[in-house]
Amino acid sequence: MIPGFGNHVSTEAVAGALPVGRNSPQRPAFGLYAEQLSGTAFTAPRSENRRSWLYRLRPSAMHPAFTPYPGARLLRTGPFDEVPPSPNRLRWDPLPLPEVPTDFVDGLVSYAGNGDPAAGTGIGIHLYAANAPMTGRVFYSADGELLIVPQAGRLTLMTEMGVLDLAPGMIGVVPRGVRFRAALPDGTARGYVCENYGALFRLPDLGPIGANGLANPRDFETPPAWFEDVDQPTEVIQKFMGGLWSARLDHSPLDVVAWHGNLAPYRYDLARFNTINTVSFDHPDPSIFTVLTAPSDTAGTANCDFVIFPPRWMVAEDTFRPPWFHRNVMSEFMGLVTGSYDAKEGGFAPGGASLHNCMSAHGPDAASWDKATHAELAPARIDNTLAFMFESRGVIRPTRWAMDSALLQTDYDGCWTGFPKARLG
Repeated sequence: MIPGFGNHVSTEAVAGALPVGRNSPQRPAFGLYAEQLSGTAFTAPRSENRRSWLYRLRPSAMHPAFTPYPGARLLRTGPFDEVPPSPNRLRWDPLPLPEVPTDFVDGLVSYAGNGDPAAGTGIGIHLYAANAPMTGRVFYSADGELLIVPQAGRLTLMTEMGVLDLAPGMIGVVPRGVRFRAALPDGTARGYVCENYGALFRLPDLGPIGANGLANPRDFETPPAWFEDVDQPTEVIQKFMGGLWSARLDHSPLDVVAWHGNLAPYRYDLARFNTINTVSFDHPDPSIFTVLTAPSDTAGTANCDFVIFPPRWMVAEDTFRPPWFHRNVMSEFMGLVTGSYDAKEGGFAPGGASLHNCMSAHGPDAASWDKATHAELAPARIDNTLAFMFESRGVIRPTRWAMDSALLQTDYDGCWTGFPKARLG
């Protein structure tokens, strides 16, 4: 793997496949085809411009017309307007594994989202549950880049530009338009996907933190060039403006022999996140746990922040240490990879999800509040846990499936009952 975030990488699976001194020679080596993949507009500022040059066995334009794909019936895209948005706090039990053979694509279920890929804003939030590898087909989204958070079971993503092995506790990002096939080394897999329609994910600015901390650029990994030279029927499934479309090739399109650029799949081990926390008093804003951010046109107000709550030490004095009660202009969709979340004593299980929308009051449940309020304060480690949040400037609208599903916990509001009234004097 090649370390570094957003680096300009040059990599070839066959020596001599990369041209030297130019991007599109008249006759590329070995008769390869030069093709540019652009993740931003041609005229984006140099500091934000993301693109790569691919050198492949066949041009990706070599395909027949796409026709509607009938699978993945629960996959949706913005605008999310199937049902009216709900001001209620929502929580779901874990998505069960399928009872029939189901691969990564057909195992995608949309829970919520906002914005519109046609306008280049917003996110889609999906969960996946699969028990079969993708065989004889590949998938890509033309709507947004895919941030994948495995929760149970490993994924091996064989992409046009290299192979990503992902385990729970890691994340992977596949750029918009990059084709991939998902294998399941453990036989089954479950997790979460944030489909980002807006500006590409990047590392957050550190401000007063200084030069180091949070997710360090060196810990992100990009795969070296890898390719398939396979002349066998392959189905290409693409997601375009919410619709799923299919085309059939007589060869594998994962045939990029070499590439160079700064747009590529990458992975990150969340255990390498350098958590910054208070060493005096008060619980810090969750923003301090931001791994990646996709900015909006309003400074400091993200289209999407990817925030984690990893193992960490709590040492604050005279402080209620769990997340405080709050109402937020941002909307928060949470997931749990492993363990438990320190603001909920029960009901939030690994593989589950919750949604607290704009100005929906939330915070610790009664049991967590009571425990934290009466705890004898000493340095304590929160361990064996990994929760995360997709936080967005836009109201996150649930899908009809999410609102009608038997997984929706209709008694979620009950966790905030039983708080004693404050006594004055």
